[in-house]
Amino acid sequence: MKNQLLGLVAVASLTLASCGKSGQSYKDDGQLRGVAYGKANNLTKPYGMVYVPQGTFHMGPSDEDINYAFTARNRQVSISGFWMDATEITNSEYHQFTNWVRDSIAAKLLGYVKQTDGEEFIDWKRARTIFSKPDKGTTEKLDAMMLTTDNRIFGRREIDADKLVYEYEDFNFKAAAYRKPNEPRSKFIVKEPIKIYPDTLVWVRDFSYSYNEPMAQRYYSHPAYADYPVVGVNWKQATAFCNWRTHYLNSFLESKKKPTESSFRLPTEAEWEYAARGGRSQSLFPWGSYYLRNKKGCLLANFKPGRGNYPEDGALYTARADAYWPNDFGLYNMAGNVSEWTSSLYYEGAYTFMHDMNPDIRWNAQDSDPPRMKRKVIRGGSWKDVGYFLQVGTRAYEYQDTAKSYIGFRCVIDLPAAK
Repeated sequence: MKNQLLGLVAVASLTLASCGKSGQSYKDDGQLRGVAYGKANNLTKPYGMVYVPQGTFHMGPSDEDINYAFTARNRQVSISGFWMDATEITNSEYHQFTNWVRDSIAAKLLGYVKQTDGEEFIDWKRARTIFSKPDKGTTEKLDAMMLTTDNRIFGRREIDADKLVYEYEDFNFKAAAYRKPNEPRSKFIVKEPIKIYPDTLVWVRDFSYSYNEPMAQRYYSHPAYADYPVVGVNWKQATAFCNWRTHYLNSFLESKKKPTESSFRLPTEAEWEYAARGGRSQSLFPWGSYYLRNKKGCLLANFKPGRGNYPEDGALYTARADAYWPNDFGLYNMAGNVSEWTSSLYYEGAYTFMHDMNPDIRWNAQDSDPPRMKRKVIRGGSWKDVGYFLQVGTRAYEYQDTAKSYIGFRCVIDLPAAK
């Protein structure tokens, strides 16, 4: 039975076709004419994303290293072009993920599956009506994903967030590159169940002796915050979202008999900094200035101004994901609002030995690994940080299994520029 909760790895298959080079008719005349790859689909511009063109920049601090930590030495690197979300992933967008997982689990409990070529698939036409148009006869069958009676308030039936588990599947290309002869391919397939519901209690846990219960209760669920960046998501959950987004798009393309696309993923640290600079070399901030205010004295990002005048920039906590002006690449809030996860391992000496072409350092840390191996680079600074952390060259980190009220993320995908 095919598990519909699994993120699928898109695998390109070579098939003989009736056309040769440039779409010409294939002739079996003993000449090398090539085979057709099929028609390219029309997905030239991913929705909600902007193209970041290839280029070269100086990665690292553009000003004095005030900590004298020397964890980010300035060096020139080159980056391939890629597509990046114009804004951080919002609560509304992450809800689409949690709702999909919720509906798929419920559909399996209710038996809403159908057979196709000997495999079972979820009947999404019925699955999407389970919670939008609930049937009274299905309530008992869904008890397996509901809170137990002793965990209910006023006896209200609610979904147990811990039951929303996404079965993550991916292929470890880094490890497979060093594959030994006759080593099984299955060794490089990563499979892991991940609880994907955001930790809403981060608003209370992150700040001692502070009244933030309203944010814990409403931030992810209230419509007023639909277009605000999702928080309370750890690195594993952000990676699972990228995996699901790939599966969600490719499943649609397969249903239309179109070629599948490459994978959505978190940006590398170098890609993030290159995108944040917006083509401006040696500038401190994404807007190209050395200052946090414009000529009129208005603050240009959501952060902690002065000694703690949080609302001076217009937002006490987070702001809308499309607040403030975008940088020259069309990317919003690359400084401030929420810090953002990258795919890169945080290592103090990484800049010393990383390649100067698409530099990256990764480590798929296991639960048994020491804490220092679970550190992932976060960039951009957040609503609770001072201006130093908003600089495009400032590095910080958080542990991959830790969620915070000031860390979100955005996705990238490797596709050609739109025609």
